[in-house]
Amino acid sequence: MSAFVDEYMAKLKAKNPNEPEFHQAAMEVAESLEVVIAKNPKYSDHKILERISEPERVIMFRVPWVDDKGESRSTAVSASR
Repeated sequence: MSAFVDEYMAKLKAKNPNEPEFHQAAMEVAESLEVVIAKNPKYSDHKILERISEPERVIMFRVPWVDDKGESRSTAVSASR
């Protein structure tokens, strides 16, 4: 591995610990894009690799409530990060 991939993976693992499958997938992408990023510094300057490797997080919870007729209901709510 190059210093670029080593540094990228160290930051990624520190930010997302205990996710070995994610680490492996991110490493494969970083290694395959390394030549492209080296030839086009604008991708590195704009942190494209870091931005595409941000995992999607979804938080879901249920909100119980009582309607106007006195019936108990609940609504599922989700929020993306």
